[in-house]
Amino acid sequence: MSLQLRLFGGGQSDAGKLSASNDGGHAIDKSKVLTATGPGVITPTNPGNFGSIRSVPVITEPRYADKEEAKAMKNLATEKEKGAKYSKQLYEAAGQIEVADAKVHKSHRKYEGAVATNELKKVRANAGLAKHLHGLRPGYARLGLGIDKADSDARTRIDAIKAKLTGGNG
Repeated sequence: MSLQLRLFGGGQSDAGKLSASNDGGHAIDKSKVLTATGPGVITPTNPGNFGSIRSVPVITEPRYADKEEAKAMKNLATEKEKGAKYSKQLYEAAGQIEVADAKVHKSHRKYEGAVATNELKKVRANAGLAKHLHGLRPGYARLGLGIDKADSDARTRIDAIKAKLTGGNG
């Protein structure tokens, strides 16, 4: 796919889908505007499940451990420390991606706002031209009637000349 098609799309224009007249109505659906940008996104209406992580059960009572259990727990703690370090890096990177995504999203919405504002300016200019053209119609009608009258006058004179030359048998 060419870069131009990727940037600007291809196929049929949306112009044919647009209404020829507009009474100031809208098609802005609040539920679409306020829809989350993806499944699982945290919002006030989708606060998440407040899940947590627990690698080992809580030790609820004091107790003794043997050497093997202590060594296994120490090894698991070392492994979990490494995992926590990598998890922290993962979440920091994921957070940076979210920040970048939000910047792109915000910039795109700003661009769409400019497109919408300037579309109104363009359509307003079209409406102004349409009104101006309607104002010219009487002038064109006068010109057309003048041409029709000149044509009629010419035919009348031509018919009179023919009648004179042919002795009245048009």
